[in-house]
Amino acid sequence: MKKLLLFLFSAFIFSTSVSALELVPLTICIEEDEQPGTNGFPRTPITAPTVYIDDYTLLFEANHPEYVLRIKDESNNVVYTTVVYSTQTQVVLPSSLSGDYEIQLDFGGSYIFVGEIVL
Repeated sequence: MKKLLLFLFSAFIFSTSVSALELVPLTICIEEDEQPGTNGFPRTPITAPTVYIDDYTLLFEANHPEYVLRIKDESNNVVYTTVVYSTQTQVVLPSSLSGDYEIQLDFGGSYIFVGEIVL
């Protein structure tokens, strides 16, 4: 009986200490300041990066290109920006942010990856 109680207690502690990662669905969009005369979307499909959010931490899969990360508020103002280097797998966002935001990942082309996060 003691072993069963110990097992249940440890399982409860473990399950409450492990937070669930939430996938950030990203779509591809053409950059807002797209130059006239360009073709828009690339011919070959581009796979969106896999990004998860855990509280204020964005987690990136390894082996991704270098991105410029922009966080925009509901008024379309950039409230946070940083470079996510190709060797970097996580970015901790400022805890002062709260609410709904648009996340943009720009890797220097004519298109960007866009998604929504809630902090």
